[in-house]
Amino acid sequence: MLKVGLVGCGHIAETYFRSQKYFNNIEIISCADINAEASKKCAQEYNIEAQEVDDLLIDKKINIVLNLTTPQAHYEIIKKTLLAGKHSYCEKPLSTNYDHGAELLQLANDNNLYIGNAPDTFLGGGAQLARQLIDQNEIGDVKLGVINFAFPGVQSFHPEPESWFKKGGGPVIDMGPYYFTALVNLLGPAKCVRAKATKVHDYRTIETGPKKGDKFEVEIPTSIIGSIEFNNSAVIQIFLSFDVINHQRNHIELYGTKGSMIVPDPNMFGGSVFSSCTERGEWKEYSSSDMLIGKTNIFNKSVRSNEEPEVANYRGVGLSEMIDAIENKRTNRCNGELSLHVLDMIDSTINAAINGAEQDLRTNCARPMVFSENEIKQLMK
Repeated sequence: MLKVGLVGCGHIAETYFRSQKYFNNIEIISCADINAEASKKCAQEYNIEAQEVDDLLIDKKINIVLNLTTPQAHYEIIKKTLLAGKHSYCEKPLSTNYDHGAELLQLANDNNLYIGNAPDTFLGGGAQLARQLIDQNEIGDVKLGVINFAFPGVQSFHPEPESWFKKGGGPVIDMGPYYFTALVNLLGPAKCVRAKATKVHDYRTIETGPKKGDKFEVEIPTSIIGSIEFNNSAVIQIFLSFDVINHQRNHIELYGTKGSMIVPDPNMFGGSVFSSCTERGEWKEYSSSDMLIGKTNIFNKSVRSNEEPEVANYRGVGLSEMIDAIENKRTNRCNGELSLHVLDMIDSTINAAINGAEQDLRTNCARPMVFSENEIKQLMK
């Protein structure tokens, strides 16, 4: 079995350690963090080895580096991983800089190494069910749509929220990967982007943890409004914001030539898809609750913002699927080409907002293959 070393023992590490309970091919044997106390605590909790970051990256026992550092550190850690001859699986995004992302993909390809990248939520039951219905022509050809992510910001629940509001942070980099990857899964690659940006608050107050009550400056735009045109001619309106107290809009709605579809939260693995193909507006529900990575596996209140009771959270399935791809010499679904295209969408959205001009995307990618229940079954314990 391929062995995994984890870099970045922060807020999300626990979720990936938990993935070993669900998937039969993930084995994390070591961890590292620039904060030695964090890696020591993590190692003790999960009975693994704690190492310095550079030592882990060159450890011959490790085949894959799981990079859970902040987005600003992704490029450096992935590059060191690839130069050490190891495969990389990283939290989103691939990088905060498009040129750096392109460099990483080229480096991986030149050395026959795999890049895997979150989000892997599009492999979940809700997203795959929506994909199945679109492929079956449930609502006809998708021509229009809307994506919406809006909340007040991570300062309410994260003890170290500052990086979300500095260069390399913001709603497009933080949440765009979930929505943009979901759209590529459903519609194929994007063609061009238009956008405008704004910032509502100049300062934020930390609401939890040891720095509770501390204020910090917001250095970047915190709301983006725009549209993305896809190669299949669909035009999707986008709204991504850290400035909204509450709202009642769906995460993703798609409008086709035969009907409309509501797609569940792309930050989750389960949920129901709804379609309406009648003028009276009746909605038909398609539940993913019986699908292998759509069924509920969180039953109690969690400190994590995406783990309310009665949700499905199978983060780590992308790592498991990549390990299987490496062993069977095939392309993984959360691959570098997809990740770079999503990074291109992110970067182009930000550039369009800054420059006030439409941005053509520089990349293309294959639409990810459907993730069948039979394939998932082979990976699960």
